[in-house]
Amino acid sequence: MNIKRMMAVMRARFREFYRDTASWTWNLMMPLLIIFGFYFIFSGDSRELFKVALYNSEATSQQELSFLQTEHIRFIEVDDLAVAIVRVQRHQFDMLLDRSSTPPRYWVNPHSANGYMLEKLYHESFSATRIELQRELVSGQDIRYVDWLVPGVLAMNMMFSCLWGVGWVVVRYRKNGVLKRLQATPLTPFEFLTAQVIARIIIIIGVTLTVFVGANLVVGFTVRGSYLALFLVFLSGAACLTSMGLIVATRLKTEEVADGMLNLISWPMMFFSGVWFSMEGTHPLAQLMSQLFPLTHLVDAARRIMIDGAGVSGVAFEISLLSGLTVLLLLVSARLFRWT
Repeated sequence: MNIKRMMAVMRARFREFYRDTASWTWNLMMPLLIIFGFYFIFSGDSRELFKVALYNSEATSQQELSFLQTEHIRFIEVDDLAVAIVRVQRHQFDMLLDRSSTPPRYWVNPHSANGYMLEKLYHESFSATRIELQRELVSGQDIRYVDWLVPGVLAMNMMFSCLWGVGWVVVRYRKNGVLKRLQATPLTPFEFLTAQVIARIIIIIGVTLTVFVGANLVVGFTVRGSYLALFLVFLSGAACLTSMGLIVATRLKTEEVADGMLNLISWPMMFFSGVWFSMEGTHPLAQLMSQLFPLTHLVDAARRIMIDGAGVSGVAFEISLLSGLTVLLLLVSARLFRWT
């Protein structure tokens, strides 16, 4: 592998990017507009959907069953009681029920308007009995929808930029004869593809950092975890998504077909990766499908860092997984790559 040849390709790619003013302007403005738009829409205090976490589904009394049949409440099964309590603290769950305790036990945040309403409904279900409910109070800072949304929007913008910034561009090179001319040089497919990945990662990290700072100045979100962990997650995510774009670009010869293939990859990945809404409470098959997409692991890791305060060790699995996929996809791309 010749470093000088790779550096030459990277320099050419950087020049092409900053000369395309419309492209990098859109890369900066689109995620900012999405974040600001959702911040404005959901800046009020009211929410239409109640979320109640259910811990231990084995035992349910008749009175509790009546509460569980209440409309307009989403009931979500949870396995980790400690994690669920933290989510009640942060207003991510409006209420938490332990269905196995005797007498029934529940957690609610006294500062949550939704929690207050749900507590009233829950007590009403037991009004005809003499059962004394165990009330546990927790308190914590509210997690706004925009706080939850920001990691997903940053990851989504990264996905589109990685896939089209490499997949579509390399196909255009092939159609315009650029790759045919490069074939006559000592440059190898692996060197060319690696240079494309590195150049795109540098560009993406710069764009993401700019969007991150710009959104924070207006919205004012907080990163509770490690900035180093967040950097490593986005770095490994950018590398993985860029390598995925290369798979599309290995043999296609027209931009139209490349657009179709990239849309076929990106849109399901965006909807099943929890960018806009949580996959908790969705169909089990949908949750299983979501685990197949790199974007899911990128978004989940970023949220655990920014919202739950995770460090490097807390997202080591996602970083390792995304890095491993990067190497695999890059090797496969180099093996399948054709200059013409």
